[in-house]
Amino acid sequence: MLSFSTYILTAFALVFVIEGLFYALFPDQLRKMMTLALSLPVSQLRLFGISAVSTGFLCLLLIRFFTG
Repeated sequence: MLSFSTYILTAFALVFVIEGLFYALFPDQLRKMMTLALSLPVSQLRLFGISAVSTGFLCLLLIRFFTG
């Protein structure tokens, strides 16, 4: 059985891999998204962040529930 810290480090590594893939495969689109993000109000960016955290947390709970 792997330790909790191993799972956390693995999760961070996967975030870097996925984010790196987006930058490598879609650099122009990411630049446009960053420009768009600068024009959005802070409240909308905060809402997107809270939505992403909530969705991720719900996914973790569902995975945990269905895999035991």
